[in-house]
Amino acid sequence: MGPIKYPTHPLIHHISRALSPAHSLLLSLSSAEATKKQMHHLSCFITVTDLSYFYLKSIIFRAGMDLLKEKKFLNAGLLFLGTIIIAKLLSAFLICRSRKRLPPTVKAWPVLGGLVRFMKGPIVMLREEYPKLGSVFTLNLLNKNITFFIGPEVSSHFFKAPESDLSQQEVYQFNVPTFGPGVVFDVDYSVRQEQFRFFTESLRVTKLKSYVDHMVVEAEDYFSKWGDSGEVDLKYELEHLIILTASRCLLGREVRDKLFDDVSSLFHDLDNGMLPISVIFPYLPIPAHRRRDQARKKLAEIFSNIISSRRCVGNSENDMLQCFIDSKYKDGRPTTDSEITGLLIAALFAGQHTSSITSTWTGAYLLRHSEFLSGVLEEQKSLMKQHGNRVDHDVLSEMDVLHRCIKEALRLHPPLILLLRSSHSDFTVKTREGKEYDIPKGHIVAASPAFANRLSHIYRDPDRYDPDRFAAGREEDKMAGPFSYISFGGGRHGCLGEPFAYLQIKAIWSHLLRNFELELISPFPEIDWNAMVVGVKGKVMVRYKRRQLSVG
Repeated sequence: MGPIKYPTHPLIHHISRALSPAHSLLLSLSSAEATKKQMHHLSCFITVTDLSYFYLKSIIFRAGMDLLKEKKFLNAGLLFLGTIIIAKLLSAFLICRSRKRLPPTVKAWPVLGGLVRFMKGPIVMLREEYPKLGSVFTLNLLNKNITFFIGPEVSSHFFKAPESDLSQQEVYQFNVPTFGPGVVFDVDYSVRQEQFRFFTESLRVTKLKSYVDHMVVEAEDYFSKWGDSGEVDLKYELEHLIILTASRCLLGREVRDKLFDDVSSLFHDLDNGMLPISVIFPYLPIPAHRRRDQARKKLAEIFSNIISSRRCVGNSENDMLQCFIDSKYKDGRPTTDSEITGLLIAALFAGQHTSSITSTWTGAYLLRHSEFLSGVLEEQKSLMKQHGNRVDHDVLSEMDVLHRCIKEALRLHPPLILLLRSSHSDFTVKTREGKEYDIPKGHIVAASPAFANRLSHIYRDPDRYDPDRFAAGREEDKMAGPFSYISFGGGRHGCLGEPFAYLQIKAIWSHLLRNFELELISPFPEIDWNAMVVGVKGKVMVRYKRRQLSVG
């Protein structure tokens, strides 16, 4: 008689396949692909897995046959099904861990632990975890993995990767109700690139020169309403002036001259409709979202009327609105009224908060540090000797000392504390210590300007306000390589409005410094971490006295 052949139940056969991943893994590696290190780890893995496999298989087979003989099919099925699930999970985990060098993970309680850590404040979490985990680590946030890249050494792919690898669209979908349909993050990448081309053309040097003229006039007109002396909330004053300037340069003369109060109120409702909950549930039916949607609809009506009037009469203005009206896609299609409205809203949202916040921080730091204030005043005197009272694009471009003061304020206080992308493919990063990590497809990846801009191995005494760190001879933002300074992002998605922002802030502070003595009389401001765009907390009270800066 030959050996007894026991009947093999299909479930047992399935378990056998699930519990033996090692052999198929070995076969998938050709001799050319497998390194000695891989083969060593694999052989160890096969030994452990196969021992477990044969042991479990024998137990399961005997238990299964006993149950089958006793006709306890339900119990047998449950046993086999549970074993399959466990075996699948174990094998998937073992194979994944054997193949990938995943970043370390932030320790937190299961399910909600990562969310609790994140909601306490991303910067707080980064400060706690960076010394322990290094420049690359992952936070499990509900059903998402967010992998952080801290520092220029690991950020290159984040900023330089094509949209097909790292995408903005998924992570910034919450902007769609505010900007409107058919623009920016509501269109595919090819259309978005064309729309960004419209932005680029509207911000060319020739356009910026005409915008500066508007900026200077708005500043002169606004501050002419101040008295000879007094006290003001600098934060409020600069916020109001920035929106006036942006209205004239971006939204157009019609809005600035006739509709400013209406449009400003509607933008306020749009702004207040951008809440932390909006990031997760942008269409949640709450009062703030309803007001946002109503404001977006009314803005579309206002701009549609302005656009129709300009097209009918044939008027051409020097503003961003006119640039969008005149823009055409590559196929010759003109922009629609809805697209123009959405692009204008996106432009204003991108620039308004950044400029007002940075203007306020710049003023607070200058009034706190007399040594840097005196340097800026000397620069203004020198330029007045050369150009008199003329202030235009070229004169503003010569204000290098003021430029560094603004840049340093922005280094310490970038309004956007996190930049996000969605990973569409696996990639590898290497730290400055030489460690390599594999970042899986599906992760959300993040860079933090607020944290990276204060790294001590890049910036000397990083928490100190020191504009001279950008001066010739030091240039700390360049010594460590690209992406050491990321207040305006960088790479493929660098901020298109950076030149506009610097010109706008310079125009304001050049006028203030030439015409007023200023003194900070409230405590130095704190950071408002609760805002969607992180700004200045509370009032910034300043005492002013009108004067004419002497060039003598």
